[in-house]
Amino acid sequence: MAGTSVLGGCAGTPWGSRGTTHGVLGANGRIRLGLIGCGSLGYDSHIPKLMEMSKDPKLNIELAAVCDIYEPRKQRAKARTGAELFHDYRKMLDRRDIHGVVIVTPDHWHARMAIDAMEAGKDVHVEKPMTLYWEEAREVYRTAVRTGRVVQVGAEGTSRDAYWQANRLIREGKIGKPVWATGGVYRNNPAGDWNWPMDPDCSPKNLDWDAFLGPAPKRPFDPERYFRYRKYWDYSGGVAHDLIAHVLSALQICMGAEFPKRVSAAGGIYVHHDRETPDTFSMQVEYPSQYLATLFCTQTTESGVSFAVRGEKGTLTFSPNKEIPGKVYIKPEPPFVKEMQELAVTEQPRVDHDVNFIEC
Repeated sequence: MAGTSVLGGCAGTPWGSRGTTHGVLGANGRIRLGLIGCGSLGYDSHIPKLMEMSKDPKLNIELAAVCDIYEPRKQRAKARTGAELFHDYRKMLDRRDIHGVVIVTPDHWHARMAIDAMEAGKDVHVEKPMTLYWEEAREVYRTAVRTGRVVQVGAEGTSRDAYWQANRLIREGKIGKPVWATGGVYRNNPAGDWNWPMDPDCSPKNLDWDAFLGPAPKRPFDPERYFRYRKYWDYSGGVAHDLIAHVLSALQICMGAEFPKRVSAAGGIYVHHDRETPDTFSMQVEYPSQYLATLFCTQTTESGVSFAVRGEKGTLTFSPNKEIPGKVYIKPEPPFVKEMQELAVTEQPRVDHDVNFIEC
């Protein structure tokens, strides 16, 4: 199993003994899962993956229930999966034969649903970001500790062996003292990211608007906010939550989970003015073990700084993400070429992120 950090991997036993409120499995019991959120990510990614995994007798899982507040999405999920339908996720959580949930909703619902699921005795896979706000993250953590439930965040890159190889190499001193890490995500969509198609038939008759808003501020019915929620502060942190989260979680694996000493950030809407959240964002993080991380994300250019960890005696870099298996490279700094070794380490097969959740 992965480590105890909720940034990626599974967090279960290290936080406490497993809760027994609902859904206790026997030694050969089937794991029955419920999916909350049947939008594009839920329908196009999670549902196919779960259905494929259900064919593996070793995993012994079943997608037993799906939940959504938009009727067309709910019905297409039913047609694809044959699972039981729910409109109110709390009704799904009441089912004693549901053992875990996969939360694929807009960000502002993540904390409430994850906490409710754990309180109901369910294990939780929640898409990144784990929560919208910092205090929510603390509450999710406290609930996981108290209930002993498994929590996994959908930062699937943290299950890539390349980052764990990097962790090993850094701990072994292959780059000397780490001093500065960089990384980012760089896109250039002239139309602006997140301008997903909107269903012209969407109306208060088939979309439960109040259920969408949930803990967010009350606003008049607006399909734009539902279909393109990442553009609005009420429901999302924008690029920081959607994109930088992947880089930061991978960096935490490379360097070892450590709470920051100081964080500063800057950014704004420089090109795409049809939104509230920034199209360009940067952050600098200082850690107690005395190294800096500079992370950058933009939706306005595909040029950017590579993902690298720079040490006093060498620099660690990666082959492109699309190259699998990838490699981890170490190049000595010029003053240390005689002392340090140049390396190219190929990543090895590792347990799939979703399989890791099931095994936990």
